[in-house]
Amino acid sequence: MNRHKWQRLLYSVAGVVVVAGVTYACKDFLDQPAQGTVDQATLLNKVGVEGSLIAAYRALDCQSSSGAWGCAVSNWVWGGVTSNDAYKGSDLGDQNPIHSIEIMQWNLGDADSYLNQKWSQVYDGVFRANATLRLLAGVVAAKPNEIPLSDQRSIRGEALFLRAHYHFEAYRMWGHIPYYFPEDSTPVALGGYRKANNLALDSIVKLIIRDLTVADSLLPETPRNGEKGRVTKWTAVAYRGRVQVYAAALDPTYWAKAKVSFDSVKAKGVYGLEAGFNRVWTADPAYRNGKETIFAYQASVRDGEPNGQNANFGERLNFPYSEANHFTCCGFYQPTFNLVNFYRVDAAGLPLAMDSATWNSPPLEPPAQIPLSDTSQVWKGQNFHAGIMRPVDPRLDWTVGRDGVPYKDWNLHARSWIRDASYSGPYSPKKNIHEQAFPDAEDNVGWVATQTNNVPIHIFRYADMLLMDAEAEVELGNLEAARTIVNQIRARAGVAAQGCGADATVLAAYTAYCTGNQAMADSMQANVATGVDSLQTAWAFYKIGLYNTPWTGLGAAYARNAVRAERRLELAMEGQRFFDLRRWGIADTAVNNYVSSEGARIGYLAGAAGQFTVPKYDFYPIPSVQVELSRVGGQCQLQQNPGWGACQ
Repeated sequence: MNRHKWQRLLYSVAGVVVVAGVTYACKDFLDQPAQGTVDQATLLNKVGVEGSLIAAYRALDCQSSSGAWGCAVSNWVWGGVTSNDAYKGSDLGDQNPIHSIEIMQWNLGDADSYLNQKWSQVYDGVFRANATLRLLAGVVAAKPNEIPLSDQRSIRGEALFLRAHYHFEAYRMWGHIPYYFPEDSTPVALGGYRKANNLALDSIVKLIIRDLTVADSLLPETPRNGEKGRVTKWTAVAYRGRVQVYAAALDPTYWAKAKVSFDSVKAKGVYGLEAGFNRVWTADPAYRNGKETIFAYQASVRDGEPNGQNANFGERLNFPYSEANHFTCCGFYQPTFNLVNFYRVDAAGLPLAMDSATWNSPPLEPPAQIPLSDTSQVWKGQNFHAGIMRPVDPRLDWTVGRDGVPYKDWNLHARSWIRDASYSGPYSPKKNIHEQAFPDAEDNVGWVATQTNNVPIHIFRYADMLLMDAEAEVELGNLEAARTIVNQIRARAGVAAQGCGADATVLAAYTAYCTGNQAMADSMQANVATGVDSLQTAWAFYKIGLYNTPWTGLGAAYARNAVRAERRLELAMEGQRFFDLRRWGIADTAVNNYVSSEGARIGYLAGAAGQFTVPKYDFYPIPSVQVELSRVGGQCQLQQNPGWGACQ
């Protein structure tokens, strides 16, 4: 979306939210109209409708006085920290609710507050989308010629898409959720309607898919007004396929339906893979909302908002903790040893995890007898063991900050960048970091302005869609089609690896290698005979190969595992991992195995061993405050998920 128009319309959010008539009440005598509300009649025009719609988009990311990390658009708490991809990070005393969430104590009061942030955010989004639909209907009825028919259709389609997205987010979190429509206008408390969550899971999925299907029929094929942040017909079709993949866990017939959705998107050719992995998560304006972006939160900086709250607000904790590296806070969302080791490859450049039970032992990090504080040259790069540089998938160093490796173009990652390595390891997140080469991507206001940027937060991107398509092909018995898709992803991953960048610290450390070679991305060299790309740098040996053996002979189980492995390698630290594990039905095994093995490296995890059980952990518990506020006549309309208690 055009940035200046996006910024201008953001300012209408507060007024639109008040208009819809939310009251904050616990007792009937407090169920009175909100004081100081804007007269709806003042918004019964095209500008009011458009402002209401932008408010619905703005709810994609969350910031409020009650907190922002539990409702970050990336789902880094719920999709990353609860999986085997990431630790909470920082130190034990900071943001203790996330620590409770990480060790599976989801029903503690502090964890419950984070769950309430997420619930409030998604239902605020639903509320805003429905407010747009109501306001649009009012304008069309009162002033039929105020909004052109083509805009009416697109506005309705955008609002329906957003309503579907927010309900889908709630479905992934809590399973049994209430589904809201514009006519559900009962007074509310703390942002949640008092409506029962008594629909079957398949009924909820069908409602989401129905909204997306209607949106598909209404939306234009290209973004309205040329504003790329807006959703289109093809956004809706691709997202419908995504929901159908999740629905396949309930009903396998959805695999074929998902394939139809994905095939139509691919045939249209509106999306594609970026030429290099380095172009996916970047502040480079040349690749903003590029061909790989299906749906993203449009972070904005330097737009007149005084606190940087339109930027990547929900991600701002997830930068290295160091006064010496430009970023100063806060060291959260640290990649795990388990994730880093998963990037190890065999002689053919394929994931070592596919054919070796020992891929996670010994660790890619120094052996246990080497102290975490060790910064000697032998361990720089962190993929040495006994003096041998181990080959790794190049996506490792676009995803994880490792000691001795250039941190995009911000000099060399160092142990001093870690707040407490003994607590949560030596690694930093990397994808959400903007590059030094693009200073205008960084905000100039608010708390720790160096950590608010305008890097779009991918909610759904084309590589994610392709790998879901590969899953569908496997489940439908089309193993070679799945192999072709996975090889397409891997070929792109082999185009470029982390290069030197132009930072003086990197040049000084690796003068021999980096002199005359100061690009942030190094081109990898292809071996045509084997289909393997490789690159030996001063800090890492990058290697990636294709699956050249037909999967038909290896079987569906092998193909399924290969696709799942590729999703982890490609989408790590993007808030997808836990939801993938859960829809595959392996979250209990994966998380318990991870906690058991990782407990030897990260001490506090040892106490969570074996705690993840089903059906209790099939879904997150519904926030207790929402259950209590749902009472009508003393009866709770929201029923808690199994294992987490009941409304008394």
